[in-house]
Amino acid sequence: MSSVLEIRGPRLAAFPLILDSPHSGHEFPADFGAVVSEAELREGEDCFVDELYAGGPEMGAPLLAALWPRTYLDPNRHAGDVDLELLQGPWPGEYRPSGKAKVGKALIWRTLEDGRPIYARKLTPDTVVKRIEGFHLPYHAKIKQLLSETHSKFGRVYHINCHSMRAVAGKQSDDGEGHVRADFVLGDRDGTSCDPAFTELVRKTLAAMGYQVKVNDPYKGVELVRAYSNPQAGRHSLQIEINKRLYMDEASLRKTAGFALLQKHLAALMREIKTFI
Repeated sequence: MSSVLEIRGPRLAAFPLILDSPHSGHEFPADFGAVVSEAELREGEDCFVDELYAGGPEMGAPLLAALWPRTYLDPNRHAGDVDLELLQGPWPGEYRPSGKAKVGKALIWRTLEDGRPIYARKLTPDTVVKRIEGFHLPYHAKIKQLLSETHSKFGRVYHINCHSMRAVAGKQSDDGEGHVRADFVLGDRDGTSCDPAFTELVRKTLAAMGYQVKVNDPYKGVELVRAYSNPQAGRHSLQIEINKRLYMDEASLRKTAGFALLQKHLAALMREIKTFI
C-alpha cells in the first residue's frame, strides 16, 4: 500500500471539529495471509462511513480515514491489546488486554463473527510489531496531531469517532445474538469522554429527524474515544454508531436508496454541531 490513511477536507480545521473513520477501509495489504475471502474479511468493515460524513469536510472539519481493513489491524484498540492465542512465541511489547481477545476481536482479529479462524497458522510477534508500526502508529499519530493542532488554535476541540454497526447483533456481539439495534448509538463512555451537553445535542438532533437513538447501549466508545478525550481540558470525544440498515445492504455490501438521505441528515447534524461549538 502506498498510503495507509487519508485526510478528507482541510488539513487545518476551520472550526474545532475533527472526524475520524477507523474502520471504513478495504485496501488489502499484500501480506495479510488470511485463509478466508476478502468479502468475508469485510464483514467487520464500517462500509461507506467516510462518505456518509462528507458534509463535515465540506464545511471545514477534517476527516481522517484508515484505508486498510479493520480485520488486518484495528486502530480502535490499544497497541498493547494483543491476542496471545494468535501469537507464535512470547509477546515482547506492552500487554494491555481489553477482553476482546476472548472473541477473537483484539488488535488483530483472529476469527470472523461466526467464529471461523482468519489464519491457518499463528503469527510471529515480529509480524504483529510490523503491523503496529506500519498502520496503528501512523493513524494514532495523525489523529493526535489533528486534535492537538485544533485545540491549540481554538482552545478546545470536538472529536467524532465515526462507525457503523450490524442491524442485528451477531454471534459474538456483547448485546446478544439476534438483538435488533437502534438506528444510532452514541458512546461517551458513560459521560466521561465529552461534555454531556454535546452528547445530548447530537441525540436530540438525530431524534428530531425521526431516528431511534440510544446512548452507551450497547456501545460506550473504545480506544480512540478514550485515548484523546479530556473534557476538563476542552477535549471532547464522542463515538457515533450508525445502523447499516439505514443506508446499505449488508449481504451485498452495496449502498441502498437510503444512503443519500442519511448523508443529507448527517450534513445537517454537522451544521448543528458547528452552531453548538
